[in-house]
Order: sequence, then C-alpha cells, then structure tokens
Amino acid sequence: MFTTGQWIFAALFFIAFVIAMVIAYGKDKVLHNQFYKGNYKILLGFLGFILLLFLIKVFFKR
Repeated sequence: MFTTGQWIFAALFFIAFVIAMVIAYGKDKVLHNQFYKGNYKILLGFLGFILLLFLIKVFFKR
C-alpha cells in the first residue's frame, strides 16, 4: 500500500511537526497564561454537554 520511502517521509514529517509545535507553544506560553486563564472550565462544560447528549440518547433509546 505504501512504499518504504513514504513511511520514512511520514515519520520524519511527524517528528518535525511535533518539534515545531513544541517550540511554538513554548514561545507563546506566557501569552496563553495571560489571555486564556480559566479556559479549562469551557472545556469541562463542553465535555459535560457532550456527555449529557449521550446520556439523553441512551435514555430515550430504551
């Protein structure tokens, strides 16, 4: 399906991408801490909403 060269390219691309993201996040960490305080509450609310939708689906399926 994929050649060996394609697998090597994909692996190297993934490694380079992860390294670039770590460097970029490190540079922006101060700004993230300053402007995005409390964003975990939004994430928890979103996950809670998805869980609620799932529970409603399961409850009304029976």
